[in-house]
Amino acid sequence: MGHPITVQLIENPNGINDCPGFKASAVACDIREKGDLKRLDLAIVTTDAPCSAAGVFTMNDVCAAPVHLCREILAKPDAKVGGFVVNSGNANAATAEKGMADAKEMSTLAQLETGIGSPFLVCSTGRIGRKLPMGRIKSGIAAAAQRLSHGTQASLDTADAILTSDTRRKVATAQFEYKGKTLTVAGCAKGAGMIEPNMATMLAFLATDLDVNNLALKNTLTLACNQTFNRISIDGDMSTNDTVLLLASGHSGMAPDEDAGLLQAFRDAVFLVCDTLAEKIVGDGEKVTKLVEIIVKGCQSEEDAEKVARCVGNSLLVKTSWYGSDPNWGRLADAAGYARVGLKEECFDIHYDEVPALIGGIPQDAYLSQWKRIVAKKRFRITLNLNQGKGEFRLLTSDLSEAYVDFNKSE
Repeated sequence: MGHPITVQLIENPNGINDCPGFKASAVACDIREKGDLKRLDLAIVTTDAPCSAAGVFTMNDVCAAPVHLCREILAKPDAKVGGFVVNSGNANAATAEKGMADAKEMSTLAQLETGIGSPFLVCSTGRIGRKLPMGRIKSGIAAAAQRLSHGTQASLDTADAILTSDTRRKVATAQFEYKGKTLTVAGCAKGAGMIEPNMATMLAFLATDLDVNNLALKNTLTLACNQTFNRISIDGDMSTNDTVLLLASGHSGMAPDEDAGLLQAFRDAVFLVCDTLAEKIVGDGEKVTKLVEIIVKGCQSEEDAEKVARCVGNSLLVKTSWYGSDPNWGRLADAAGYARVGLKEECFDIHYDEVPALIGGIPQDAYLSQWKRIVAKKRFRITLNLNQGKGEFRLLTSDLSEAYVDFNKSE
């Protein structure tokens, strides 16, 4: 066995076009129909030739038309795609047969306008229950197809075009060296509200220049999503449109089919990009002021640890105490208890960062001032150890402010 290949995030990433073999463009076509002709809201990403692809999607029973279409396109094991077209400002969800027809038309238009002879995947995000303004979208796809570029600005614009209530773009790129070549996984994402298990109100797009078949892409992406995007929570709501796509251009000529080291490096790179984007999503949660990492240890199974983590991370009492910088560990204990995993108080430990709050069920009140300093930070960690097994789970979550309520009381 050789030495493991080192995978690293690059500084100042630019999104999809950091990956050789991809080009992108974004345009403003006022999909929100508010007269805003400057806000980018439609993007196309493509390759020079049809490429391999995989996707992971929301588990919501109410699925947007683009989700159904992507699943349909990717159902064929040897499916090749021309790329994807994405819009913000309208989810094309709960739009019945018209919504599906519109999603298919977006795919067909992107294929025709780019001249690539394979279907385009389609994604949408925005308000649920409204029909797409197809006249604007048709013009937007035509314009975007004419502006496709390998350049940095096109990549950054694409990352901006997918945003809704986000306050900043979210991009990440990982690279590693192999046989004298630099190989890349690059991505962008959006998401700030409706963030809960089985992904979030989020879209994420990843690209690699490796030559990877659809099955290996799917396995790699599913594993990475289970460890990252499925372990974040802001408000406990699951979306209708969640989609993560991974496209492989094969531009490098490197295939990990029979090279275990190269395959592991690719998996590590996909995980690193997903993990970075997941943290950026939580950190940009709607009116969030704090990002909290919850580590649950010592459970009888990983499933039990996840139950505890989600009960704590989604508790409104817990989240509002974090917003108030109040280290109210009693609320943590209460939420952990109603996970109903057989927690034994006499075995239960809680730490804020490395500072104990509860050891073996006994409060550690001497550390109160330290707890307060920790919970006042913009990012901190809480560890709950049940000391009853080896099951562990990590969840990224956030506080909850009155500004969140004000922001979401109407659209």
